[in-house]
Amino acid sequence: MNGGHFRSHVWDPKLLCLQIVAMQCQFYFMFGMWTYLMDIIGRFDASMDQLFTQTDLDLLEDSGRVQVIAFLLNSLTSAVAIWYIVQRAKLCLDFAVTTHFLHFLGCWIFNRHIPQTLPWWILNVIGCAIMTVCGEFLCMRTEMKAIPLSMVGAKVDL
Repeated sequence: MNGGHFRSHVWDPKLLCLQIVAMQCQFYFMFGMWTYLMDIIGRFDASMDQLFTQTDLDLLEDSGRVQVIAFLLNSLTSAVAIWYIVQRAKLCLDFAVTTHFLHFLGCWIFNRHIPQTLPWWILNVIGCAIMTVCGEFLCMRTEMKAIPLSMVGAKVDL
């Protein structure tokens, strides 16, 4: 007897690694694009430091507000990327946390110390939450689409 499986997806480590790499690439690409766009709008000097340092997150200065806006916009575009790349609501939290953890490691390596400012930590937690909730919303909408049960003229073997 050839029975079906409960799971429709099998664990594929190669696919998982490629999805993590794709998410991290889009995270930094879009973060760079949003930061560059915000720098053009605010007429600030663009720098690679803006992606990895924690010193430019002062909400009392225009450059800090622009950097926070770029990070939050990046969380929204990363949610769309999760929807497109991962396509499963159940995995959104995993991929959002992995992306932000790898960003944390990148900041640690770039700065040669663990980020120590409270605004950096708050911004990353909020960004991870936005990425998770919006990604789950988009994935659930796709997963909950109606499955056609009757197809006119088609024979379905149950």
